[in-house]
Amino acid sequence: MGFIFSKSMNENMKNQQEFMAMHARLQLERQLTMQNEMRERQMAMQIAWSREFLKYFGTFFGIATISLAAGAIKQKKPAFLVPIVPLSFIFTYQYDLGYGTLLQRMKSEAEDILETEKTKLELPKGMITFESLEKVRREQNKFFADK
Repeated sequence: MGFIFSKSMNENMKNQQEFMAMHARLQLERQLTMQNEMRERQMAMQIAWSREFLKYFGTFFGIATISLAAGAIKQKKPAFLVPIVPLSFIFTYQYDLGYGTLLQRMKSEAEDILETEKTKLELPKGMITFESLEKVRREQNKFFADK
């Protein structure tokens, strides 16, 4: 009788473990999906911000370029054209970020860094562990308990 009861308990425990493992996997997949959704939304916001900024800066750049060119012609001083150079770099960067291939180039460079320069990505004192977090938590609890 004890053997049948024990066998049934073992089966139930095994089924429970399988269910827990499946549930943990499902929860992890949901977390990964949510993190990816958040990352995509943040990237979309960054691109949208860049495009919006480009509209305002493009207007400023156009007005400044026309004004500086007119001033340089009227005053016969080509030095008025000098500010156009740094402004054009900013304009080009923002255009490349909003409409060009800058994000693809950055992604490619990031993938290269992940593959070939892994040591530059290491955290000081290594990866955070459960034990190190518990140690900090206990120290904080002692600090607050002492007050």
